Amino acid sequence: MKPLLNIGLAFCFCFLLISPSTAQILVIKKPHKPKIIVVKTSKPGLEYTWIDGHWIVKNNNYHWKKGHWVKARKHHIWIPGHWKEMRKGWKWIPGHWKKLRR
Repeated sequence: MKPLLNIGLAFCFCFLLISPSTAQILVIKKPHKPKIIVVKTSKPGLEYTWIDGHWIVKNNNYHWKKGHWVKARKHHIWIPGHWKEMRKGWKWIPGHWKKLRR
């Protein structure tokens, strides 16, 4: 619970801006990854891929989601999310599956 509190406090110092035209959430200063120790469990199966912890938008705020295993999509590779600098702040670009060329 303490890491979530720290994340919440970090966002208290950042002013959130919502662009009405695209409803995207921007932050003035991009936050750092929370200092959480995640124990990577054993791979549940050959078809699984580890997704590192990342930011998600929930209720118009950014929240940290811990790393976890997901069933991989055939012929795809996971592209991790990243922060992108915008004119009025920073926007989180979520991770996504990218189809591999055959």
